[in-house]
Amino acid sequence: MIVGTLKGFDQTINLILDESHERVFSSSQGVEQVVLGLYIVRGDNVAVIGEIDEETDSALDLGNIRAEPLNAVVH
Repeated sequence: MIVGTLKGFDQTINLILDESHERVFSSSQGVEQVVLGLYIVRGDNVAVIGEIDEETDSALDLGNIRAEPLNAVVH
């Protein structure tokens, strides 16, 4: 999951995110946050866009969240 501040987009849903980071989930350890900075996401890689409640998000204990990896996509 990539989290950042939406700075721009176009008609094909290409996104420009600032102050972004990727949250990498693991089944054995907490969520790792990888700093990305200014990041461009191509529109065909976008599944969901939403607003995060900063108060709720900051209250999460990401060190204790566990998640199973997603299955591979088969075409």
